[in-house]
Amino acid sequence: MIKIVNLTKRFITDEIETTALNSVSMEVKKGEFIAIMGPSGCGKSTLLNILGMLDNPSDGNYIFNNVDVSKFKEGKRTQYRKGNIQFVFQSFNLIDELNVYENVELPLLYLNKTAAERKQMVMDILDRMKIGHRRKHFPQQLSGGQQQRVAISRAVVPGPQLILADEPTGNLDSKNGIEVMNLLSELNKMGTTIVMVTHSQRDAGFAHRVVNLFDGQIVSEEVAHSQQAI
Repeated sequence: MIKIVNLTKRFITDEIETTALNSVSMEVKKGEFIAIMGPSGCGKSTLLNILGMLDNPSDGNYIFNNVDVSKFKEGKRTQYRKGNIQFVFQSFNLIDELNVYENVELPLLYLNKTAAERKQMVMDILDRMKIGHRRKHFPQQLSGGQQQRVAISRAVVPGPQLILADEPTGNLDSKNGIEVMNLLSELNKMGTTIVMVTHSQRDAGFAHRVVNLFDGQIVSEEVAHSQQAI
């Protein structure tokens, strides 16, 4: 599904060049759950942004579903990302002015779905995520764990092939964090490929494989011992 070869990303500011990723190569198979770990500043978020087609690499190749997308212009990346890739963030990134239903419906507005189709899809996913009873509430009326359930619902509702999760439990207490990881694990078992950036050894234990980054390079990979639901 994903293959990156000698991926390099350089940033130039005030004539200072910083190499965030240095000749990174890895593969992610369809249906895998991968955790990317490493200290702050090691290139994890840069890698996630490239995998999510928010940015292009400086050098190297990124092949998604047998298509080399590494040189795509921004408009083509946006078009190719629709329906294929969704993000889950640490900060939830919900829109305060929209209620739960409207937040989750948002990505469907760009996929030419009818109102009836959108309603069915939104209600199905909200019920599956056990947040349907809060559909008329606004984000500020929800707990952190509930907000992340809404964010995951919004990511999942278009049926993406790939979910990119950036520290998805970073703003949650232990109980809610485990619930969110169990949700992601269930989605993965249903066929969604997940690549997650995390500092948490506990969260990494839900993945199939852990990729360790340091100074913009992969220094090791290991098979994770997936945890059972707690």
